[in-house]
Amino acid sequence: MSEHITEWLGAYHDGELKGMRLHQVETHLRECALCWAESESLRDLSALLHAAPAPEFTSPEKFAAQVGLHLPRELPKQVKRNPWEIGWWMIPVFLLLLWTFTNTSALVDGALAAAQDYGLLNGAPAWLLDGASREATWSATLGEFGLLDGRGLEWAALTESFTKNELPGIVWQASIGLLYLSWVALWWTRQNPHVITDDGRR
Repeated sequence: MSEHITEWLGAYHDGELKGMRLHQVETHLRECALCWAESESLRDLSALLHAAPAPEFTSPEKFAAQVGLHLPRELPKQVKRNPWEIGWWMIPVFLLLLWTFTNTSALVDGALAAAQDYGLLNGAPAWLLDGASREATWSATLGEFGLLDGRGLEWAALTESFTKNELPGIVWQASIGLLYLSWVALWWTRQNPHVITDDGRR
């Protein structure tokens, strides 16, 4: 038998060969040094595997118990929204609405005052025109009493008109902007608490 029998060595060592095939393999092993060396190598490997301890398989009950130990004891609690947290996020929305209302009020007031100056609202109800006048009433009164005249009366009228008509809008705009910037600063501080330490250093 001149051909190598390496493909039969596994079955030979497992005791699966019978009869004529077993006789052929044994005869060939006595004649072929290469197949004999391969057979010895398989025998050593088989002995090594048999000497190694078999892995212990966990019973289904024990496995289920181990899995149960790793599961959380309690179901995760639902995160409830804090009313203060919702209110915190509503601040910029409120400031935006306030800013829109302030600008709209100033725009309507200016339109009413301009329409009244041109005589377009002569038949309008009094409540609609209340506050739409841009006249400097205090300066006019002081001028009637002779306390102000000439250039001083003109400056007083301009100052009163600015204070009455323009200054409230500027103060509102500045206040809303300052409140919004304060909210942004507080939000940034809450998001980055580690940036500033107790002694004020970064």
